[in-house]
Amino acid sequence: MVPFFVAESAYCRGIVPNINLLARHLRGAGGLVCWVLPGSEPHHPERAHEFFGPEIAETYRRSGGAGPHASCLWPALALAAEDVQVEKESAGAFLPGYCTLPETPRARGIDTVLIAGTVTNVCCESSARDASATGFRVIMVADANAARRDQDHNATLHTIYRSFGDVRPTAELLDLIGAATGRK
Repeated sequence: MVPFFVAESAYCRGIVPNINLLARHLRGAGGLVCWVLPGSEPHHPERAHEFFGPEIAETYRRSGGAGPHASCLWPALALAAEDVQVEKESAGAFLPGYCTLPETPRARGIDTVLIAGTVTNVCCESSARDASATGFRVIMVADANAARRDQDHNATLHTIYRSFGDVRPTAELLDLIGAATGRK
């Protein structure tokens, strides 16, 4: 949810309330909220230059912004002091060796991850696939992910549901979190 992607799309901005709602409920239930930013130095910059060309590769390299992590996220997101903030050096946040994120939930005994953010069919899908491949239960939050086009978003949700995890809307997840904690 970096400004690079969110600023250009009303659809991306539209998922912010659902992300904030999920984060608040997860914190209240003792869950862990993690904010993932693209790192400024990918593992294989030569491949990015080869594939995208130098100008676009540099644009993507800078897409995570600069400065403290919290200042690099979309400003309407409701971060809390106890949230985890990490950088990733690949499209997915759960690819071993490219992000420290997987160790954090495992250390707390967490085996299920909710995926929310942008871009559904790139970073979010990569994170969901990697999380599944490394043993996490995966739930893509249908109305807390956004892509540039509806068909891309929906194709990813279909792929995840058929092969890598579950897909649910925010309201259902809030009910499940409430039921698990005895709160409604």
